[in-house]
Amino acid sequence: MRPINGQAFANRDFVGARVVDPALGLDAVRTIVVRRGVITALLEGAPAATDADTERIDCAGMVLCPGFIDPHVHLREPGDTHKETLATGLAAAAAGGFTAVAAMPNTRPALDTAERVRRLRADAAALHGTRCYPIGAITLDRAGTDIAPLRSMAAAGAVAFSDDGAATRSLKALYNAARYVLDLPQAFLSHCDDPSFESGLVDAGDKSDLLGIAATPSVSEAAIAARDIMVAQATGKRWHLCHVSAAQTVELLAFARGAGINVTAEVTPHHLQCTDDLLAGYDARYRVNPPLRTAADTAAMRKGVADGAITIFASDHAPHATSEKEPPLSHACVGYSGLETAVGATFHALAGLNIATLVSNFSTNPAALLGIPGGTLAPGTPADITGLYLQHPWTVDPARFRSTGRITPFAGKTFEVKPALTVVGGAVLMRDGELHPDGVPRALASLRSPS
Repeated sequence: MRPINGQAFANRDFVGARVVDPALGLDAVRTIVVRRGVITALLEGAPAATDADTERIDCAGMVLCPGFIDPHVHLREPGDTHKETLATGLAAAAAGGFTAVAAMPNTRPALDTAERVRRLRADAAALHGTRCYPIGAITLDRAGTDIAPLRSMAAAGAVAFSDDGAATRSLKALYNAARYVLDLPQAFLSHCDDPSFESGLVDAGDKSDLLGIAATPSVSEAAIAARDIMVAQATGKRWHLCHVSAAQTVELLAFARGAGINVTAEVTPHHLQCTDDLLAGYDARYRVNPPLRTAADTAAMRKGVADGAITIFASDHAPHATSEKEPPLSHACVGYSGLETAVGATFHALAGLNIATLVSNFSTNPAALLGIPGGTLAPGTPADITGLYLQHPWTVDPARFRSTGRITPFAGKTFEVKPALTVVGGAVLMRDGELHPDGVPRALASLRSPS
């Protein structure tokens, strides 16, 4: 393949796959024609001939979708590169089938200036892998009181604003910030957890009573969700609730939808299926925020997706060094590595849900939330494609993660759906589990699965 400016000339025909694009109402066998990194046609058959500058890729047995976008990841750079770097995080994203991710601002220092937003964009772009979009902090240092320079961050490329990792403490700051940038398209993303419960280790209920440890009740999430929904209604600002985990919160989303409030929500793979039973042995590996809740809550999350109250999937990828997830529970860092398991785990939790909804929630809807290119395979759009095997059982082995973080609640679990192909701008980043060096920078191609 002829190189252009040191990268592969991304002319490719992806042939023989079932193509699912909810934005186009398409579910049929098609050839995706890519020229210079852009989709130029969706053909019912394969091209009769391929010129010397075009590679034909056989995708028989795959489902090809608009590139999957994870709107909620923590890449840890700058400040905590022992947990993750941009290179390892974006390699994990490519391995997991994601063509784009949005990076939360709880780095050290926080992403709360235009300069830091520009720096993250530049450093990520230099890797030429999965696309990375910065999310700027709502308040300075995410401290919840003084409004950050939102307009300059937006101009620098921030696609949304959030104090994720903590709720914005000051209602006054949140309200004024929303009004200040009401004319900008960037949504506000809420971490819903009342700060008075920040010492909680698990969900409040029978399990926490039995364990005898500090807990965070569902109302901690629902109360902040209700507050932020009311701010969205009062200001008219577009709003999004991160990692919903409580049945009460789903009820609030139903209210918001009925009232015409512009609020969306996401759910993680672990909150769709993992319960607080995993913490019965004080296992620090399972500590996460929001905490794992009851089977009734996970059932409510699945129903919320099926009913359309929850329209976005997110991994909340939060990698940590293994030593940081050791006992005691009270000292363990919060979160899991999720990019490499999110697709398989989510399809598993929602087995039986129609594929158009699953693809929309992984692609079309996150693209709309963040206001970024993608979410469709329509001709004229960037050739960002996720390929899936729908019946390809595989077992989660954290030792083979590209992410530096190896903690997951899904270790040893077997899932049917497996990412098969990750294509960004026509360049193949991953195929059949291996990061692909053709058209991919050396920094990512070197991060192969450990043996």
